[in-house]
Amino acid sequence: MSIDIDTARKVAHLARIAVKEEDLPALAGELSAVLNFMEELNEVDVDGVEPMTSVTPMRLKRREDVVTEGGMPERILANAPDAREGFFAVPKVVE
Repeated sequence: MSIDIDTARKVAHLARIAVKEEDLPALAGELSAVLNFMEELNEVDVDGVEPMTSVTPMRLKRREDVVTEGGMPERILANAPDAREGFFAVPKVVE
């Protein structure tokens, strides 16, 4: 699959990244290479292959699901760069 310059421009806009007009052909080439690699991966036969969590066989660490009192919002919010009224404060991203 090949990405043209207009599509690369649109992807950059959607990703909210500034790309100079002269850099769009290189970006289109890189995006095309990524999509070509994904197409190659789709050709690999994975029937009967178990999903892995690591390249070495190991079990996932598990712990008991225990209900606790909690009750430490001050300690948790102490790590926040901005906290207001007992909550994490984050910048507004949608207008």
